[in-house]
Amino acid sequence: MKLLLALAGLLAIVAVPQPSEGTTPAVLGEVDTSVVLTCMEEAKRLVDKAYKERRESIKQRLRSGSASPMELLSYFKQPVAATRTAVRAADYLHVALGLLERKLRSLWSGPFNVTDVLTPAQLNLLSKSSGCAHQNVGVRCPKKDKYRTITGQCNNRRSPTLGASNRPFARWLPAEYEDGFSLPFGWTPGVNRSGFPVPLARAVSNAIVRFPTEQLTPDRERSLIFMQWGQLLDHDLDLSPEPAARVSFITGVNCETSCLQQPPCFPLKIPPNDPRIQNQRDCIPFFRSSPACTENNITIRNQINALTSFVDASMVYGSEDPVAMKLRNLTNQLGLLAINPQFSDKGRALLPFDTLHDDPCLLTNRSVRIPCFLAGDTRSSEMPELTSMHTLFLREHNRLATQLKRLNPRWNGERLYQEARKIVGAMVQIITYRDYLPLVLGPEAMRKYLPRYRSYNDSVDPRIANVFTNAFRYGHTLIQPFMFRLDNQYRPMQPNPRVPLSRVFFATWRVVLEGGIDPILRGLMATPAKLNRQNQIVVDELRERLFEQVMRIGLDLPALNMQRSRDHGLPGYNAWRRFCGLPQPSTVGELGTVMKNMDLARKLMEQYRTPDNIDIWMGGVAEPLEPKGRVGKLLACLIGTQFRKLRDGDRFWWENKGVFSTQQKRALAKISLPRIICDNTGITTVSKNNIFMSKTFPQDFVNCSTLPTLDLSSWRERDWRLGA
Repeated sequence: MKLLLALAGLLAIVAVPQPSEGTTPAVLGEVDTSVVLTCMEEAKRLVDKAYKERRESIKQRLRSGSASPMELLSYFKQPVAATRTAVRAADYLHVALGLLERKLRSLWSGPFNVTDVLTPAQLNLLSKSSGCAHQNVGVRCPKKDKYRTITGQCNNRRSPTLGASNRPFARWLPAEYEDGFSLPFGWTPGVNRSGFPVPLARAVSNAIVRFPTEQLTPDRERSLIFMQWGQLLDHDLDLSPEPAARVSFITGVNCETSCLQQPPCFPLKIPPNDPRIQNQRDCIPFFRSSPACTENNITIRNQINALTSFVDASMVYGSEDPVAMKLRNLTNQLGLLAINPQFSDKGRALLPFDTLHDDPCLLTNRSVRIPCFLAGDTRSSEMPELTSMHTLFLREHNRLATQLKRLNPRWNGERLYQEARKIVGAMVQIITYRDYLPLVLGPEAMRKYLPRYRSYNDSVDPRIANVFTNAFRYGHTLIQPFMFRLDNQYRPMQPNPRVPLSRVFFATWRVVLEGGIDPILRGLMATPAKLNRQNQIVVDELRERLFEQVMRIGLDLPALNMQRSRDHGLPGYNAWRRFCGLPQPSTVGELGTVMKNMDLARKLMEQYRTPDNIDIWMGGVAEPLEPKGRVGKLLACLIGTQFRKLRDGDRFWWENKGVFSTQQKRALAKISLPRIICDNTGITTVSKNNIFMSKTFPQDFVNCSTLPTLDLSSWRERDWRLGA
């Protein structure tokens, strides 16, 4: 019953003040069940109407060509398939509780929580009629399984949904909302946090993140592909879908055009004397992340992860079964992923096109009409650099499946697909943990948070933590303001060697018609990343100029990150410092010591008044970097802790006993990202040693012939030693 209460009691959609100290709430007469049912019926009508309006609106704007890049991006973050079903159930419940609260308000003089005045049977009824209760119907797992499920279910046999797609994020610390359970801090004017006003996210961005882009410092020790791997990896781990509606369910206010603040609209207000936006009555649009139906007796608003939590290459294969099937070539028994039938990249495969009814990528160059690509993650067409990485792993899967077929002619298509998928998943794990994470965390944090692997532990919770979705956005500090393309001599490729980020957004045509993925991968390998410095945090291409040509107002990515942390109810800077066992500064002097920068500490205190309230993203990226790392102590703790859980709580981790044979593990340990590039592109000269370290051509590059290839001989059937 506690679970049903939790499911039904979550996330009221409007602020319900808590009783103040010393007051005793009066007793409300029993609510008639017919009222509860009426509210649920009305909620379903309102939600379905808002969903439909959103669909029709975006279709109309795509057809007319008036959709902005922000709308294009949100189009790909819309909940679909099973995610949409899960989100819709939570929305039904939210709106029904909001309507009930409104009805009961007139009968109730003092403050109350609407879920406290309903009977257990009524809460049960709401849970079932919304569809939330159905999500927790037991999952059955096979007794023996060689391969991961696409959804991540059954990885943990004791708790089959741990790490599965379309489930709530983990909470490492209790959520902090303005009203205690749903509304973000900064929602209600005049409501303080820890005794102090909540600064506008845009004001913090202006005061602390802003710097002249011409002062940008290149990172002499990290290549741009270091940044790009981080984005690809993030798209393997988490996606918080945007709401399926763009209007307030109850009032119908349009979040895209209005600056009124009504769920799910949480627009960013403009501070006085803004350097770019003169009209203070204007705002930057923002939509609250889709909610989740809760579980495990948690009644406070949480968000949903549409992806599997595991490092399992789900960005290649999908996190839902229908998507996974759509990505496969099922016309034969070769175990291949589907490729583009219309275009190739000098004879090499490109991702297939999606079959969107209204395709936003067509709008980026109307004359050539190149659609968006289809991949395991919906964001694969966001940038050509990201598309290039997706394309690389599509080709690698097909290369492996083809080689496995030669070794094992009797294997059917399903076996070939699953074995190739398993190897690709192991490759992503090895590159991430061996090559990427040490350069993120630095050696000291690696030793502390990611000690040597021992074995799978089914008591470890592998779910992505809500805070990680914000902390891992540290990668925004590494982004250069251009896409770089280089020829086979690593010279700028004419006529467009440097394209501003704002001109490559959803430009799939640039991959198909402007030279394929090779020039882009060379640019990523041979160009340095941006260095995060305390006075050079994020470039203005992301903070000011992103989409300025076509939006009514440019976006501010750092401000959006801060607003998102409030939307998700994430505790502030000091709460996470405490979680990590780090000192919690309380004065400007103590903050200056932590930051090793008194000027920065003063700026932070001017905005927040207390270190307790510093938004987790802002506090995290402001800290001095760990030696040989690219994050400070707090983010090293949060990122390191997450990746340890992802490793130790994964039954299919590549080193776990019985997943691969000893010979197979020995072969896999020799793989590298440069070798994968050699095997699947026309590139013959690649970075030597760790590809994520900054490289200069030609001295830091080697011929592909010098790199070891993956020896698949131990995958031959007679050598098969799978113990699982």
